[in-house]
Amino acid sequence: MNLLQKLFAPVDMTTGEPWKKIVLFTVPMLLGNIAQQLYNTVDSIIVGNYVGDNALAAVGSAGPIFNLVIVLFIGISVGAGIMVSQYFGAKNREGLSYTIGNSILLTLIATIIMAAVGVIVTRPLLELLNTPESIIDWCASYLYILFIGGVGLAFYNILSGILRGLGDSVSALIYLVVACVLNIGLDLLFVIQFNMGVSGVALATAIAQAVSSILCAIKLYKMKDLFDLNISFIKWNKLYAMNVIKLGVPSGVTQAIFSMSMIVVQSLTNSFGEMFIAANVIVMRVDGFAMMPNFSFGSAMTTYAGQNVGAGAYDRVKTGARQGTLLAAGVSTLVTAAILLVGRQLMGIFTDTEELVILSMHLMQILAVGYIAMAVMQCLCGVMRGAGDTMTPMWISIFETVILRMPLAYIMCYLSRTPELPNGRREYVMVSLLISWIVGTILSCIFYARGKWKTKAVEKAEA
Repeated sequence: MNLLQKLFAPVDMTTGEPWKKIVLFTVPMLLGNIAQQLYNTVDSIIVGNYVGDNALAAVGSAGPIFNLVIVLFIGISVGAGIMVSQYFGAKNREGLSYTIGNSILLTLIATIIMAAVGVIVTRPLLELLNTPESIIDWCASYLYILFIGGVGLAFYNILSGILRGLGDSVSALIYLVVACVLNIGLDLLFVIQFNMGVSGVALATAIAQAVSSILCAIKLYKMKDLFDLNISFIKWNKLYAMNVIKLGVPSGVTQAIFSMSMIVVQSLTNSFGEMFIAANVIVMRVDGFAMMPNFSFGSAMTTYAGQNVGAGAYDRVKTGARQGTLLAAGVSTLVTAAILLVGRQLMGIFTDTEELVILSMHLMQILAVGYIAMAVMQCLCGVMRGAGDTMTPMWISIFETVILRMPLAYIMCYLSRTPELPNGRREYVMVSLLISWIVGTILSCIFYARGKWKTKAVEKAEA
């Protein structure tokens, strides 16, 4: 096997030094996450500079609603990735084939539901959230296009999740980079040349994601040495389809809870006006890059744990969890320090409004220490998910977002009201988020140490 073939071959994470396998798997995924974040970041930069600050606020306000509706295939993606990694680790070809086939079928069903529900709930939700009249039409048009054209995003998430479950994080990276370059080119064409505004940004994203999903499908079709991908395996199989759903639903619920909390808090954010909305958008775009090492290591730990649990190597899982968590915390510390060092320059990319830059930087400084805590949480929750325990991370998410973050944001802002600040101190929106991250990390450490995740393997359940 030559170097190029090795680069694109699935990685068996059940052998070799754990931290080396984790790093080799994480680096392409991290680069892929950077490319994916560029989708939203480039959209925001182009909209902010060529359409205006209100258009930037519109794109940001639409995000939580879109994330809420796409939870169906986020759940399918997670469930499929866990099962694929475990069957791959166990060298179970039939189980792998049925899992992949039924994941594709479930995705097709989910995209139809997503498009129908998304179009129906968009406008009422925007009105319910008191979205300012100045941006509500832009928000609605942006969301309509993404929901109707969301099939590409759905299938990319599922198919790239399957590739990662097989230990192939490089192919997903390459296809995402291709889509990212295409997205940037189409952004510039639709917004600057055709003057399509926010709608042009959404259309560019939908087209680019469709291309990336097609490339993933072609790659999977060629991997016939590992599994079979034909109509007999794509037909409904209750055992495998329900396993994907059972493992994926908690992760989908987790994402739904997070999106709901963002929507509820978005209503509070909207009460502080367009300037704070725009600052929140900028912070969340930079936040996306700050979180990348955490999400990348967390996903790597899911695949690593899944493969080794499938192979029955539990001691190896614990060794990798320790090494991966230390690596993630170290990388997150460096990334956070770099963002704080050049933060003003980063904020200035999105807007030339000095007040907006200063406000955005202040909000980012509040969140800074939370990113390091989240590195630990993502890795430990990733291990639990990979082992088949998707319920514990879900309950942790419910507690930190529903019980803690949402009430805390409103209470802190309410208690800080003054005649000069009738809505309270706006930075408490971010302080509540920081507190929820730290508490969630503490809970993740406790539940990982308890070790119930060791009893949740798919193959054990079937046996």
